[in-house]
Amino acid sequence: MKLLILQHVRAEHPGIFRSFLHEDGHEWVSVQLDEGETPPSLAGFDGLWVMGGPMDVWEVDSYPWLRDEKRLIREAVAEIGMPFLGLCLGHQLLAEALGGTCRKAERPEIGVMPVQLTEVGTDDIIFDDFPDKFSCLQWHAAEIKQMPRGAVCLATSPDCAVQAMAWGPRAYSTQFHLEAEPDTVQSWMSIPTYRTSLIKALGETGPKKLELDFDAHITEFNRSAKIFYLNWCQKVKRT
Repeated sequence: MKLLILQHVRAEHPGIFRSFLHEDGHEWVSVQLDEGETPPSLAGFDGLWVMGGPMDVWEVDSYPWLRDEKRLIREAVAEIGMPFLGLCLGHQLLAEALGGTCRKAERPEIGVMPVQLTEVGTDDIIFDDFPDKFSCLQWHAAEIKQMPRGAVCLATSPDCAVQAMAWGPRAYSTQFHLEAEPDTVQSWMSIPTYRTSLIKALGETGPKKLELDFDAHITEFNRSAKIFYLNWCQKVKRT
């Protein structure tokens, strides 16, 4: 399998998923959109992954490449039927590319927080071997307000209705971060926008609190990531 991976900032890469891909002998090509790199043709790729980033989906004037990115996602998912995985910003971009709507969240979610599978989510292979409720890393101030037609919600939380989404047989996305590695929080706190939002949400002691909470859950996060990765691979091969 060969994946095209779209990144919006170097610190938000596929994280621990890179180890899983490497172990399984899969190839991937990362494109740094915020640095002016242009994605290649989708021909020759077996899947598209879209990572997170500090920009918002509607900031097309500041980040004009977002328009082309949405068109590429729509081409991959709606026209070609390519397997897709979107994380955080990638989750929101999938929704917008297919006709959904994203807006600022009423209450940003930053920290280690619980997510609840919906009834549909518990029946979807992508969450096989997940508990109905599990902890995950959140770091977002925007969310999907309206899913695109044909999408289904797989997971939810009190402050964010659409935590995980599926569209068609092979497109999946999550608002939360499954890709976390031991250095993820430290790395992301080096991004001024992220550090500011963290302190605004959790106060001056927020960085230390998040580090402690994150460290206490990293083994659980990595276990969830491996299960999700295997489920995604199994799902896209079946359909």
